[in-house]
Amino acid sequence: MKGYKEPGFQDRATASARAKEKALAKLKAAPVLDEATIAARVARQAEKEAKEAAKREAARLAREQKQREAEEKIAAALAEEAAAQAEEEAAQAAQPTEEERKAERDARYAARKNRKSGKSR
Repeated sequence: MKGYKEPGFQDRATASARAKEKALAKLKAAPVLDEATIAARVARQAEKEAKEAAKREAARLAREQKQREAEEKIAAALAEEAAAQAEEEAAQAAQPTEEERKAERDARYAARKNRKSGKSR
């Protein structure tokens, strides 16, 4: 059995020339594209790009809608909080102040003193 023989320069040059001829033959054998085929490919590509643009637009609109809904929820929560705070302030305003309560207490005390002093006589 013979051993491995290193290819020489001439062998490599011949193999390269054969590979080039084979690639050129393959390229020449490829079908020639006519105008109708090219137009169909361009139309398909344009349709694909239009669909992708529509998807992107729909996604953008959905994001904007979600953002508006979130802002509306925040605004509603703030309005609810403001209403609750106003209600609480109104309830506090309806309650008598410390001075008013003291005046009422003093008046009750004075009335009680007058009743007691009037009964003992």
